[in-house]
This record gives sequence, structure tokens and C-alpha cells, in this order.
Amino acid sequence: MTLILRFIKPHWKLFAATALLLILDVIGALFIPTLAARMLNMGTSGSSFEALRHTGVQMGAISLLSGLCSILGGYACAVLTARISKDLRMAVYEKSLKLSVYDFRKFGTASITTRTISDINTIQMALSNMIQLILPVPALCIAALILCFALDVQMGCILLAVVGCVTILALGIMRSASPLFKRLQILLDRMSEVFLENLTGVRVVRAFHNESREQKRMDKAFEDYAETSIRANRRFANLDGLSFFFINLFVVIVYWLSGGKIAAGDFQIGDITAMIEYALLVMFFLMMAQMVILTLPRALECCSRIREVLDYMPEIRDPKEARLQEPKEKQDAVLEFRDVSFRFADAEENTLHHLNFVCRRGETTAVIGGTGSGKSTVASLILRFHDVTEGAVLLDGTDVRKIKQKCLRDHLAYVQQKAWLFSGTIASNLRYGRKDASDEELMHAADVAQAGDFIRSLPEGLDSFVAQGGTNFSGGQKQCLSIARALVKKPELYIFDDSFSALDFKTDAALRKALAEETKDSAVLIIAQRVSTVRHADQIVVLHDGEMAGLGTHKELMQNCPIYREIYESQTKEAQEA
Repeated sequence: MTLILRFIKPHWKLFAATALLLILDVIGALFIPTLAARMLNMGTSGSSFEALRHTGVQMGAISLLSGLCSILGGYACAVLTARISKDLRMAVYEKSLKLSVYDFRKFGTASITTRTISDINTIQMALSNMIQLILPVPALCIAALILCFALDVQMGCILLAVVGCVTILALGIMRSASPLFKRLQILLDRMSEVFLENLTGVRVVRAFHNESREQKRMDKAFEDYAETSIRANRRFANLDGLSFFFINLFVVIVYWLSGGKIAAGDFQIGDITAMIEYALLVMFFLMMAQMVILTLPRALECCSRIREVLDYMPEIRDPKEARLQEPKEKQDAVLEFRDVSFRFADAEENTLHHLNFVCRRGETTAVIGGTGSGKSTVASLILRFHDVTEGAVLLDGTDVRKIKQKCLRDHLAYVQQKAWLFSGTIASNLRYGRKDASDEELMHAADVAQAGDFIRSLPEGLDSFVAQGGTNFSGGQKQCLSIARALVKKPELYIFDDSFSALDFKTDAALRKALAEETKDSAVLIIAQRVSTVRHADQIVVLHDGEMAGLGTHKELMQNCPIYREIYESQTKEAQEA
């Protein structure tokens, strides 16, 4: 509940107004039986019609005010819970953006999605029900018990005992069901994971004709969820029946005891009606509270899952002494790897060993190596998706760990191998790194990236629709658009992580030629597997099993680096055989 209180605090005025309106509604509801009992007693005792009419007018006015408070309270509650759920979603989303790749792997994409959408929906519904159906219950029970005790102490004690039994029973069932609801949320994550996997990998499933296998996986996830849900609902199956039993038992006791009291002149007919109305009103709200209690264990588990994300300390974060990196003069050495070694948190040995190289302004540095040699890890260290284990990565002479992440990434443009475009238009995607870029700048970047002719061929040009992930374009078109997006940003350092793999040799050559002129005031780092992509670089870093096997130009490496020569010869042989 501390999580909810933290997010209620900014809206405390609205919360206070909601609570006041609902309590006024409850007080009005309690006055109705009191006035009804008075009218009944007045009628049986021969009171005047004027007195009866006066009491009736009071009942009507109180009913009207109570109904108005109920409507306004419900509206205020809806606004309050919607605002709190919005704040929760924004908090989870903002925290997820701060998580490193390793942190995100800990939670999982499906789990983060479930927590942001489903879990917060559950919290919102439970909070709304709690405010409207549980918050007024203490005030209602206390007021009803006081009125009952005022009419008859014995009846008040019986009602107190019944309320206590129902409350203890509900709390006991809620406690026993809590572990089951925790398991339900885990199983919901599992369902989401399998479902998303099947949707995103549907082509692979169909290509291998494994629909029946995936259906069994999905059925198993559904069955596990259904079985656990049934077990949880069984905990509450008897709660309603027992609650109705206690209500009916109290009514029977009231009628049984009232007969003697009326005969003795200690009770009036209206008092019996008021007593039963108080009891029914209390029991009605308790029954409604029980329905809310059914959702509380699940909501509390959802709160725990949300708090787990919000309280998680990211692996990569800005230290207190982090500062904006704004050098007075641009340095020649834009990027430097100084004796860098890196090991993943769950690995037994280093992925990279003692890397030393410099990326200079106006020059192109390339990193090449076989699969698993650590090429992409180099880009991750520059972007601070991970932090080095030993040594330092320097940007303009400053350790990247001492630069605010936002400012660091403002100086970089990154193009990954698997090109990703966002739903919207081509223009909105190209402006992703610089919102104020003009259409002329966008088209210039597109021309350099060899996407200009393709864009002009579209009926709507830059305003052409882009599906989520860019699925309405080919792999090569997506890569060209991703490269154009990076060029629009005009950073100090361009990082192309195997970004030309989907391009044909002609487009690749034209792109590299155009890039050389466009990026002459910046440093360029190309990570690739094809020698044809990197052979014209000013310097080439050759990686083998995470170690630098060579550093130099293509010509130099062909003479003194056996591993580079082996890569070149194998690719040349493949091209000749093809």
C-alpha cells in the first residue's frame, strides 16, 4: 500500500474530496432508516399528518443529497484512479527506459508489458472499488453500531459479533489466497511471453509446420492459469454463503428477541425496522467489501511487481558527479578505447581483452571479426549499454561513465544491424534524432543513405506511412532509412553496427563514397563482417576471441595479420564460387 500512498499524495485534495463525498453519502443512507422508523412509530402512535409530512420531506431531502454525493463521489473517484494509473504507467515506462540491456533481460519484455498494462489495470480497478466500497465501511459500521446500541444494547452486541465474524472470515480467506494470486501473475507473464513469441515468430512456426506444437504450448499456459484461478476462486466460494448465513441469522435473532421486547413495552415496531435496516445496510457494504477483497490479493501482488520495477537500481546510471560533456574545443581524438576489457555479469571470462584504439575526427575506423568475436559489444560499451570491466572508453578525452547518459548519446548516432522504424511517417522517423530538421535536410540525408530515389518514388514521399518496425519496407530500405536517420542528427561520432549487411554491393559502394564526404567533420566507426565494407577505412581493428589481432589499413593487415588475410581470402573465395 505504500506504493499507492506514494502516488495518491500528489492528488491528496481530490482524494480528500472523494472520501468526504462518499462518507456523506453513507451518513445520508443511515439517516433514512432512522427517519423511516420515526414515521412508523409516529403512525402507530397516532401522530398528526403534518408531523408525518415533515418527516417525509426530511427523508426526501436527505435522499436527494445522499444521491448527489454518491454521483459526485463516483465521478471524483473515477478521475482520481485514472490519474493515479496514468502516473503509475508513466513511472514504469520511464524506469524501463533507464534499464540496461542486462536489467531488461532480468524482467523480460513480456513481463514489463504485463506490468505496465494488465497489472496497473488491476490496481486501478481495485483502488476504485476500495475507495467506493471499503473506505466508507468503517464509518458506516461505527455509525450503525452506535445507532443500534442507542436502540438496544443487546442487539448492538449481536450486530457487533456478526460484523466481527464476517470481517475475520474475509481477512483469513484473503491471506490464504495471496500466494495463489502471486502465481496467477507469474502465469499471466508466461501466457504473454508464449503469445508474443508465437505472434512475432509466426512465419517460422508456419515454415516448420509446428502449429500443433505451439498450440500445445499455448494450451499448457492457458490450462495452468485456469487451474490456479479455480483454486483461488474456491477460497472465496463459501464466503458469500457464510456472509448471507450471518445476515439471515441476525435477522432471525432480531425478530425472535423483538417479540418479547415489544410485549414488554421496551420496543416499538419502527425500532425493529430501523435495527434490521441498519444490519442490512452494514451487511450490504460488507458484502460489497468482500467482493473487493476478492481482488485485493491480486492487486497487492500487482503493486509488489510494480514496486519491484520502480525500486530497481539500474546497472547503468549517472553518478552524482556526472556532468554535461560540452568541450570548449573539438578534439581530434573523438573516441578512445584505453586498455578496455569487459565481462558480462553472468559470464566466467572476459568477452573483450585489453582493447586499445582511437577514432579520430574526419577518419573512418572499422571493426571486423568472426561471429562471437565481440564486435557488437564494442558499440554497447560506447553507448553505455554496458560499462567496461577494466580500462576506460573516452569521448573527447572524458570517461563516458562521467558523462550524463543523455548528453553522451546526444553526441552519438547509432545504426544497428536489425533496422527498426517506428509507426508514423518516413519524415517522423528521420526526425527522430533532431526534431527541427527541415524537409530539405531530410532528403539530403536520404540521398546520402541511398534512400532518396526510393522515397521520391512513393506517392506521398516523406509523408509515406511506416508500419510498426517498418514491416512494409524491405530489409535494405529499412537499413537505408535508419542510416539517413543517423545522418540527420549530425553527431560527433557515427556508429554503424553491421548496418550495411542488407545492401547489395553496388548500393554499399555508393553509400560508403557518399558517407566519406558527409561525415568529414565527424568520426565514423563501422562494425562489419564483410571486408568489402571496411577495406577503405583509415584504420581497421581486427578482433579474434575478444582480443585485438591486428590494427592498420587493409594493405597493412593483408601483409602482417593472418586472421584478417584469412577472412579476406574466405570471402573472396565465396564470391568467386557464387
